[in-house]
Amino acid sequence: MITTDKKIELLAPAKNKECAFAAINAGADAVYLGAESFGARKKAGNSIEDIKEIVEYAHKFLVKIYVTVNTIIFDNELDDVEKLIWQLYEIGVDAVIFQDFSFFEMNLPPIALHASTQCNNDSLDKIKFLKQLNVERVVLPREFSLKEIKNVTENVDIETEVFIHGALCVSYSGQCYFSNYIGGRSANRGECAQPCRRKYSLVDDKGNVLLEKQYLLSMKDNNLSAHLKELICAGVTSLKIEGRLKDKEYVTNVVSYYRQAIDSISKTLKASEGEIITSFVPNPDKTFNRGYTNFYFDGKRKKFINPLTPKFMGEKIGTVKFVKGKSVVIDSKHNLNPGDRLAYFDRNSDLTGTTVKTVNKTAIEVLDASSIKQGTVLYRNYDSLFYKSLNSAEFKRKIPVKIFADNKKIVIKSFDNNQISYEYKEDFETANNIEKAKDTIAKQLAKLGDTEFFAKETVIDEAFNLFIPVSKLNEIRREAVKQLVLKSKENYKFQRRDTKIEYKDYPIKSLDYSFNISNTKAKDFYEKCGCNIKQLGKQWAPEHTECSNITLMKTKHCLRDFAGICLKKSKDTRKLFLIDEYGKKYPLNFDCKKCIMKIEITDI
Repeated sequence: MITTDKKIELLAPAKNKECAFAAINAGADAVYLGAESFGARKKAGNSIEDIKEIVEYAHKFLVKIYVTVNTIIFDNELDDVEKLIWQLYEIGVDAVIFQDFSFFEMNLPPIALHASTQCNNDSLDKIKFLKQLNVERVVLPREFSLKEIKNVTENVDIETEVFIHGALCVSYSGQCYFSNYIGGRSANRGECAQPCRRKYSLVDDKGNVLLEKQYLLSMKDNNLSAHLKELICAGVTSLKIEGRLKDKEYVTNVVSYYRQAIDSISKTLKASEGEIITSFVPNPDKTFNRGYTNFYFDGKRKKFINPLTPKFMGEKIGTVKFVKGKSVVIDSKHNLNPGDRLAYFDRNSDLTGTTVKTVNKTAIEVLDASSIKQGTVLYRNYDSLFYKSLNSAEFKRKIPVKIFADNKKIVIKSFDNNQISYEYKEDFETANNIEKAKDTIAKQLAKLGDTEFFAKETVIDEAFNLFIPVSKLNEIRREAVKQLVLKSKENYKFQRRDTKIEYKDYPIKSLDYSFNISNTKAKDFYEKCGCNIKQLGKQWAPEHTECSNITLMKTKHCLRDFAGICLKKSKDTRKLFLIDEYGKKYPLNFDCKKCIMKIEITDI
């Protein structure tokens, strides 16, 4: 039983305009996307023109649009960032998601600011500090347990955003320098090369191999669908789906699933308007995922990774009984169809795949069976029938309106009491057939067709007796809809930020490279807040010999625990290292009190 009156936002990702529209039509209450630059997903940028079009469509349904400007910024970019934020404000974007604290030294419009998870919002004191800066919302770390989430919602009057689905970074956000170190592509600049999705071996200080050539840092995907009630009752503002690089099909499927899941808890929780009309049945298991985990939600350590592959395996279909040429016989209870794609591990333990060409009663024929053997376990990672259903499904988002007519006026009323009243200027004759006249006016006014409205209720006054020509009714309806759209736009409520701030003491006094201070404005801001800056942020790369004291990554994922030698349970104190596919060795350090593993840089 949900007792909160608070609206719960379902926040969806979009890499482009197509995905944004799909997310809105599938039931998102808000959408986040990147501009052409300065977003933490460099490949997911959008022009100002496209963002404006998305905003205009979204606001019809009270859906909010947030734009990510959440990279670290260099001095030569400060003016461009300031200009970009003004442009976003002027086209009606609801909020900007930021990482760099130079924002508080810029001349910015009063647009709402959301503190990205890249800000490393990992303590109550940091979040209270953000509140003092008039930050509207904080994106909480993926590592937070429910208990830690509640600690924020109960102690700081600030909106909270929690990731509920999608890819997990193995590192604390904003604290990963691995990608930049190995190849000059910074995660904090939106260019992560994902070294966490590569193979590594775990060895000890004597060269003994504990785990060989596995994906030891490749996290499963986040899935908190079983914990939505707990999050809602905890006072969370926004439930966020990760995936700004995902395609339209993924966005539609996952957003539909969570829209239905939230509505099944309570239909009064929805933070936007418009009913979703579709016959599509979503299933997140059918689109890309790496297997699921609820990560640290319950505060318990578990197996967070899939060491076998970082790819999408799909559902297990069965085991191969017999292979002849391209014909394969499977011990399976699943129905396969032409176009299905099958995944399996080859003799080198690499995930590979093939496509089903034909299906008969006893066997299937595949495109390539050269590496399929008797005993091979097959998985389906593309269900052709599901995708056919998904791609052919129609999604309509319609705002219910109430229509009323009597002998003086016609009234059309939508959400938030937006209402248009048309008073007759003409002297209409009395109808010869009053019942037919009532039926005609009801039918014609309800013909809202391709508009964003549908007639939920039509009431014709009992005393109505006028003959109004169909052409006139159509004219009135079109004009009323036009005016209703304009009125909704005029009445749209923006959250506005007070740009005047007081420089309060930052909760940490001594700041190193991990605070990613990369421009003079950010430096000035922290110094005004009483900080001593020991190190500026740097773009770490192999040629930087001063990197030897840098932690490349800190993570809740512990390889000691994964290997069965957790120091809380074992006396095995040998030093451990990761070795990548090129032979590069990385020392591992363990903070057992905080259950954090650190990947360090070896001597260069």
